[in-house]
Amino acid sequence: MEVLVHRTRPLSPAQVRVAVAAALLAPLAACSSHGSPAAADATAARSAHGAPVAVTVTPTGRKAAPGTPVTVTAAGGRLTSVTVTDTTGHRLAGKVSADGRSWVSGRGAAPGTAYSVAVATRTQGGTAAVSRASFSTAPAGRVNKVDWRPGPGMTVGVAQPVSLVFDHPVTHRAEVEKQLTVTTSDGTKGSWGWIRDWSGRDRVDWRPKSYWKPGTKITLKAELNGTDSGGSGGWFVRDYTTHFTIGARQIVKVDLDSHHLTLERDGRTVRTIPVSGGTPGGDKRSWRGTAVLVAKEGTINMNSETVGLGNAYNKLVAHSMRLTWSGMYAHAAPWNARYFGNSNHSSGCIGMSDADAAYLYAQLRPGDPFEITGKETKGVVEPGNGFGDWNVPWSQWQAKSALR
Repeated sequence: MEVLVHRTRPLSPAQVRVAVAAALLAPLAACSSHGSPAAADATAARSAHGAPVAVTVTPTGRKAAPGTPVTVTAAGGRLTSVTVTDTTGHRLAGKVSADGRSWVSGRGAAPGTAYSVAVATRTQGGTAAVSRASFSTAPAGRVNKVDWRPGPGMTVGVAQPVSLVFDHPVTHRAEVEKQLTVTTSDGTKGSWGWIRDWSGRDRVDWRPKSYWKPGTKITLKAELNGTDSGGSGGWFVRDYTTHFTIGARQIVKVDLDSHHLTLERDGRTVRTIPVSGGTPGGDKRSWRGTAVLVAKEGTINMNSETVGLGNAYNKLVAHSMRLTWSGMYAHAAPWNARYFGNSNHSSGCIGMSDADAAYLYAQLRPGDPFEITGKETKGVVEPGNGFGDWNVPWSQWQAKSALR
C-alpha cells in the first residue's frame, strides 16, 4: 500500500517516525472491526468455562456440635467427589446426590475430632478444580462405652447371641440400633432386642429365630462413633467390631424330675449323666427354660452370701460352667454324690461327679444351650439373666427392636 504524505514544508524527524508507524499499523487494524483477536479469545474462554464452583461445607468452626452429618453443597457446577478425613486417616463415608449439587455423610461427626474436607468439582464448561476446608467438633461431656460378646475370633455354640451392654442408659435406641450391622455367611436373618441386663444396665442382643446352623460365620459392625445415647447417656466415641464362628450343634438337656443330664451332638446322644439340681420348696430351686453357657470359669470360690443365700456354703468348686448371672452353674459337686440321679439337693446349681463334670467341661463351649425342665423350679430364665433370650417367643423378641 502506498503512503501519501502531503506537505508544504519539510517534516521534522519525529513527524516522519509517527507517519511511518501509522502507515504500518493501518493494515492490522483493517483486519478486524471488533477489537484484537487476543481480547476476543479471552472473552470466549470466560463464557465457556463460567465462574468457579462455589462450595459450602457444614459444620464449620473449631467447636462445632458433634453428631451432625457433614454436608457439602455446590453452586454453579457439580461435585465429582468429596473426601472427609479425621486426623487418624479414617474417612467419613457419604454420597453425592443425583444432580451432583450436594453430598451428605452417612454418619454424624464424632465429638472431639478434627476433620479435613477435600472437594473435587467441575464447572458447567468442564473445568475441574479442588477446594479444601476443615473444622473440628466439641469434645464429649460424657462418654458411653460398650461391653460386647462374643469376643473376636471365638468359636461358640448354636445359642450364642450377639450382645452389647452399655455403661450408661440409651434413650436414643433407634438411632443406636441403626448403627449396628450383623452379617452372616449363610444369610441367616435375625432381630435386635433391647432388654435390661442383670446388672441393671441397658443391653441389646441379636439372635436368629432358632439356633444357629453349625459353621455359620458372623460379623458385627457397631459404627457408633459420633452417636448420641440420648438423655444423660453421653456420646459414643469409637466403633466396635467382632466376628465369630458357630461350632457343632451341641445341646445339653437337663431333666430335673428324672435327675439326669443328656449331652446331644448333631442330634445324637453322646452321654447321659446323673445330676442333682436345686432343692425344691424355696430360693434354692433351679431355673428352668433355656440357659446358655456364658463362660467356662474352671475352679472358683463360691460363696452363698453373694447370691443371697446366707452362709449356706463357701468353698472352691471345680469345672464351673456359668449358666446365669444370678449364680446358677453346672459344676462338680462330689459332696452331693449320694443325691446324683435320685433327688435335687443343691443350692440351685446342677451338680455332678468330678469325672462327669470334667468330661462335660471339656466338651462344651460358650454358647451351648442347656434346656432345663422340671416341676420344682423358681421360674424361667429371664432374657437378661445370662443369655435367656431364647425363652422369649420370636414375635415378642422382634417387638423388642427399636426399629419395629
